[in-house]
Amino acid sequence: MTKTHNYAIDLAWTGNLGEGTANPRAYSRNHDVTVEGVGTISGSSDPSFRGDPTRWNPEQLLVASIAQCHMLWYLGLAAAARIVVTDYQDHPTGTMLEKTNGAGQFSEVILRPEVTIASPRDEDRARELHERVAEFCFIARSINFPIHHEVTIRTT
Repeated sequence: MTKTHNYAIDLAWTGNLGEGTANPRAYSRNHDVTVEGVGTISGSSDPSFRGDPTRWNPEQLLVASIAQCHMLWYLGLAAAARIVVTDYQDHPTGTMLEKTNGAGQFSEVILRPEVTIASPRDEDRARELHERVAEFCFIARSINFPIHHEVTIRTT
C-alpha cells in the first residue's frame, strides 16, 4: 500500500523596493520560506541572478536537500546493519548549466561524505551502504540528474 505525504510551506516575496517589478533591476529577489512552527529560511536568487549572497538560494537548497536525505537514510541503513557511525560530515557540490536564453538545469551533484565508524571491520560494508541509499532517498529518487559519491571512511 502506498502512503501519501504532503508538504506545505508558505512563500512570501519581500523584495518590493517601491516600484514592484517595473523593470528587472527595480526589485530584490529576497523572499521568506516558512513552515508553521519551524522558522524562516531567508531566501534570494543566486548572486549571478541579482540575488543577495547572504541568503539561501534555491540551488543551494536543492543540494542541501539531496545531502540531508542521503545522510539520514545512510544513518538509518548503518544502524540497521549494526554499523556504529560516530561522525558524519559532507561537503556536497552541485553543477548547474545555464543556456544562452537563461534557462538551465542541474547536470550533477557530488556528495563527499566523510564518515567515521567505530570498527575497522565494518569499513567495506559502510562504504557499500552509500550506494544502497539511492534505493530509498526520496529526494534522489525524484530528480533526473546523476548523484555521485566520493566517500571517505575513517575509524575511531
